Amino acid sequence: MGLNGRVPAEFSLRPAQPTDAAWIAELRAVVMQPDLERLGRWDPIRVRERFLNAFQPEHTFVIAVEGHAAGVIAVRPEPDAQWIEHFYLAPEFQGQGLGAGVLRRILGESKDHRPFRLNVLQGSPARRLYERHGFVMETEDPVDVFMVAG
Repeated sequence: MGLNGRVPAEFSLRPAQPTDAAWIAELRAVVMQPDLERLGRWDPIRVRERFLNAFQPEHTFVIAVEGHAAGVIAVRPEPDAQWIEHFYLAPEFQGQGLGAGVLRRILGESKDHRPFRLNVLQGSPARRLYERHGFVMETEDPVDVFMVAG
């Protein structure tokens, strides 16, 4: 069951398309705003531009629940790791176990032996999700916590 007592919904992952960029940039802004404001780093233009300038649809999946886009996750291969990036769930889908299900699928279906890496903003509640799935802090700075698993 999810944290709010609801059973997490079934979900599917579909490859992202270049046309998904605009709504994903908006989702990123909504999801990251509270943490960025708390860290004194909120910039409504930059939060969108950073995503749009880095968007790689070939490494990105849209998380769909009952046919509706509920979020997004990217897994970008690097020579020494697989980077989990742009993992955002729309607020109405948070706290139901969906993020845990997506993360379990991504980690469990990988045939790659390179470790997974990610970074999460300091103080973000998402860090607990990553720790429950075996991620440990590798390094940190005043803004980001860099984590590794595998």
